[in-house]
Amino acid sequence: MNDGTDYRAILLTDTPLIDVRAPIEFQQGAMPGAINLPLMNDDERVAVGTCYKRQGPEAALALGHRLVSGEQRQQRLDAWREACQLRPEGYLCCARGGQRSHIVQQWLRESGIDYPLIQGGYKALRQAAIQITEERVQKPIILIGGCTGSGKTQLVQQQPNGVDLEGLAHHRGSSFGRTLTPQLSQASFENLLAVELLKKDAPRWVLEDEGRMIGANHLPECLREQMAQASIAVVEDPFELRLERLREEYFTRMHHDFTHAYGEERGWLEYSEYLHHGLAAIQRRLGLQRFKELTAKLDIALREQQTSGSTDKHMAWLVPLLNEYYDPMYRYQLEKKAAKIVFRGSWQEVAAWLNAQ
Repeated sequence: MNDGTDYRAILLTDTPLIDVRAPIEFQQGAMPGAINLPLMNDDERVAVGTCYKRQGPEAALALGHRLVSGEQRQQRLDAWREACQLRPEGYLCCARGGQRSHIVQQWLRESGIDYPLIQGGYKALRQAAIQITEERVQKPIILIGGCTGSGKTQLVQQQPNGVDLEGLAHHRGSSFGRTLTPQLSQASFENLLAVELLKKDAPRWVLEDEGRMIGANHLPECLREQMAQASIAVVEDPFELRLERLREEYFTRMHHDFTHAYGEERGWLEYSEYLHHGLAAIQRRLGLQRFKELTAKLDIALREQQTSGSTDKHMAWLVPLLNEYYDPMYRYQLEKKAAKIVFRGSWQEVAAWLNAQ
């Protein structure tokens, strides 16, 4: 068995991790597949940390044992025992493989469960993830470009060597890009990306032509630098086909997803708010007058959709938004990369070209 130091094997095989750090640490960065069953909650951790600074390690350890004792200790031990039984191939993990994971390991051992820990803890896994990304992004990259609604994400997802950055970020990249799944912290997003690159280990990568940011997550600098040098294949599909893709993605599917998640009434409110928020995010770029006009058309379209189920009236604000904002912006960005464009064609033609590479 892995002694808790073969970090790549642990990440590659989705090895379960019982992360005993405080919730705030876990939220700031965690590995895919980790569950958080903390030894100390956030308040307890702060108290122990303060004690450590003022009175030293022995006093801090004693305080920790006082804070996590009796019924509270038993409840946490029961949760760890259950997690260990459900994840017999897993490991304990704390910040640096230090006191917290050793204490939990000892308490488990006393209760009859021998469970290994990650040597070096989350910090060691994090360093391994950073190193994996830095290595893997050195391979050749082909970017899929094209205006909004060109089906770039689906094209990337089809490729055995495709890495869906937007899928990993839980965001589609535009002002309307948020999904119902909250975005991860920056470190957790980078860890997820590293594991994806590790698992695929392709001779070259196919990625979508992204900006620096995908929602709140930003691309690791090493990847961004490589993407800036990469070849680009541009999808050029008819405007009507792009509109149908956007209709399906943003109006039909998002309405369905919100309704499925929240129920009919609240789901409708959340869906309406999602579209309004997307438009409001680019208000400054549109100018106040144009923003008001498009918002009025959005409101009409929402009333029509709610009463009849038809999404046709959304075209009254979506078409000008593409023509006046998204398309000119993307074409301007693409012009600056003209020298790197190696192929242009329809979605099917780009797919065929990729398969021939």
